[in-house]
Amino acid sequence: MSKDSQWVVGLNAVAAALEHDAAHVLEVLIEAGSQNPRATEIEQQARRLGIEVRKVGKQAMEGIAGGVTRHQGAAARYAAAPVLDENALQDIVDQADGKALILVLDGVQDPHNLGACLRSAYAAGAHAVMIPKDKAVQVNATVRKTSAGAADRIPVVRVTNLARALKDLQQLNVWIYGIDGEATSRIYDTDLKGNVALVMGSEGEGMRRLTREHCDGIVAIPMPGQMESLNVSVAAGIALFEAVRQRVSV
Repeated sequence: MSKDSQWVVGLNAVAAALEHDAAHVLEVLIEAGSQNPRATEIEQQARRLGIEVRKVGKQAMEGIAGGVTRHQGAAARYAAAPVLDENALQDIVDQADGKALILVLDGVQDPHNLGACLRSAYAAGAHAVMIPKDKAVQVNATVRKTSAGAADRIPVVRVTNLARALKDLQQLNVWIYGIDGEATSRIYDTDLKGNVALVMGSEGEGMRRLTREHCDGIVAIPMPGQMESLNVSVAAGIALFEAVRQRVSV
């Protein structure tokens, strides 16, 4: 497979790609002998769109799915989104016209969490999601499936040095807020209407020291219940949509 394309697997992910971004679907694979009516619908939709459809055996489908255990008999070869790096940050912020909203993930390891974060970020109208190149999960087939297509519709910026990239954002007049359950300031009392980057730590360790030191503020999502912490993707969704709430109420 070309480096310019990747596999999207699962009924929901393939259906979302056909519905929202069919121009980038290069071909669709359906497991031979599948009796699933949704797989049939996907095949018919792809053919209506003029996209090549191939029937393949179960073993071939499982090989394409890789670590994704539930491919559900459908996969699509998808034109990969361009890889963005630190050089893209200025254009992203400039085009947001003073209201950039960027989600920063400091070392998220679980592909399902990354996919869910991308989905929430896209739904919230965020302008980009920033992830480190090392010691963090990258966009793969599991991420694409979990994101329901968002992985290819929101810019993902992979940076070599996260702390340095945060400093670059500050030079672009972006305020950086780290989310930490032990902070004394509440996210609901924080102005999120301008250029803002929201930083989430990894599942187990939270934000790294250098990441925390490059934040303009550390804020908490209040939790009246007795849970010690929220799942990173849940916390990201709450933080993103607090920014949305503030912006739409202006």
